[in-house]
Amino acid sequence: KLSGENNFTTAVGGDFTRSQPFSISLWIKADRYHERAVIYHRSRAWTDAGSRGYQLLIKEGKLAAGLIHFWPGNAIGIRTQEELPLNEWVQVTVTYDGSSSAAGLSLYLNGERAPIEIERDKLVKAITGGGATEFTIGQRFRDRGFINGEVDELRIYSRELIPVEVRQLHDGRSLASLLKKPVTDLTEAEQNEIYTYWFVHHSEAYQQYQANLNSLRKEHNELVDQVAEVMVMKELPEVRKTYFLYRGAYDAPRDEVFRNTPQSLPPFDSNDPQNRLGLAHWLTSPEHPLTSRVTVNRFWQMFFGQGLVTTPEDFGSQGALPTHPHLLDDLSLRFMESGWDTQALLKEIVLSATYRQSSAASPDLYQRDPHNELLARGPRFRLSAEMIRDQALYVSGLLVDKQGGPPVKPYQPAGLWKEKSSNVYTRDEGEGSHRRSVYTFWKRTSPPPAMITLDAAKRDVCSVKRQTTATPLQALVLLNDVQYVESARALAVKAIKQEPENRDRQLVYLFRSLTSRYPEEKELALLKQVYEEQLAEFTEHPEELEELLKQGDQPVDTEVPQVEQGAMMIVAQLLFNYDEVVIRR
Repeated sequence: KLSGENNFTTAVGGDFTRSQPFSISLWIKADRYHERAVIYHRSRAWTDAGSRGYQLLIKEGKLAAGLIHFWPGNAIGIRTQEELPLNEWVQVTVTYDGSSSAAGLSLYLNGERAPIEIERDKLVKAITGGGATEFTIGQRFRDRGFINGEVDELRIYSRELIPVEVRQLHDGRSLASLLKKPVTDLTEAEQNEIYTYWFVHHSEAYQQYQANLNSLRKEHNELVDQVAEVMVMKELPEVRKTYFLYRGAYDAPRDEVFRNTPQSLPPFDSNDPQNRLGLAHWLTSPEHPLTSRVTVNRFWQMFFGQGLVTTPEDFGSQGALPTHPHLLDDLSLRFMESGWDTQALLKEIVLSATYRQSSAASPDLYQRDPHNELLARGPRFRLSAEMIRDQALYVSGLLVDKQGGPPVKPYQPAGLWKEKSSNVYTRDEGEGSHRRSVYTFWKRTSPPPAMITLDAAKRDVCSVKRQTTATPLQALVLLNDVQYVESARALAVKAIKQEPENRDRQLVYLFRSLTSRYPEEKELALLKQVYEEQLAEFTEHPEELEELLKQGDQPVDTEVPQVEQGAMMIVAQLLFNYDEVVIRR
């Protein structure tokens, strides 16, 4: 008996894909009308996981079965036309033929196929992979349990039961009685049932056909599952009524409001539909004063550290005025007239005399214009977290330049996800840890710590301008994070192989790879000093060197002496922290 809060779970059986036929049978008893109640499921959660898996529910008093990738857009579901009888035991069987179609789902009550209505009939993705590990009866996370419900005699089959077998589960005699009946007394329907039973269980040709069909469905589904999905929205057939809510209370609606644009902005074109397509036309209209200006300002901010409007999140009355309004207008106008050609805009900015200026300036100029609002010098700001990481991977030769594909999970300290949820972070080894930062998997409740330390946005709220901080943790990340330790080793090996006979040239190659200039004599002397000190250290303590070289997936290069690798690696780590490497000048 269930309370609605407790449940029964089993990890044995029930782990089916959408290409596998299966049947699930049990007896249930409900003592009341249920608006919604979970009988059984194999899924992780209701709303949080889109119910991915399969389920049997009571919805508005009726039984409802479904296989789901994401409810309601990608799923099949059926519901009985009649309500579930109350205060009596009912034998319920759900059968599925592996077709990913609602027509392949059947619901039986007390051995008889129930008249059903189709709720959803579009399942084109896997029902597994949502985090479900157990078959559960009576309750689901963030769903309504089967209050005071009773269940008994659960049976799970890895095939689709035929009707006579379902009746046998209900009364315990249908199949035996049918097989004992004299042939002369069999009706045509009974003869067909016996033939079907024999065909399913004893025909080698049928069984081979069914195996081939299941195999082809599996291949097809695995192929389709690899296709990336893009979330889209769809207009409702009729516009949902929306009201002004008194003091923001959802249960205190006042006047009805209608789709329109603010009076301070250009009016909606009467020829455009009042939907998202019309809104897109309005946003990109040449008459719109904001879209192009906001976009250009953000690109300017990307190259100069701050925008022509220093409040990129606010172009309204509370925001800052543009420092160069005519420049912003000119760039915005040409951006629109070019057909929103982003490449042309960026090319114009980086080839401009303004961008190509030196970032150095006299003390007097710094005092008069500390924020460079006069654009009298070139930009100077620290690189973003993504740029710092990708730069380290690129100069070391580890960066995987493949485009597209699913997110990847690079290095991060173990156990962080467990603090926030039951999930375990499984790192992608090899290529997955060396892809560009744009492909990094991002969990908003536990974002990549190295990125957050270097001031990446957490993404729990929208952010159009990042804060820039300077903390000791940032230096520790560049020194100790496995991503940078491994990159330093790969860069060290690259430098040694580039100039195998000349130590000074190796150090120059290292320095120039990271700063884009040759080192001065004092700088080179300092690098040589660090190298010699580390060479002596690792010669005396080989166990420390061995531990250091083991960091990361990249195998240790056996062509280069390990002591030299380690010493040059420390120099590379030192340069990763050099301000010319992480600050754009």
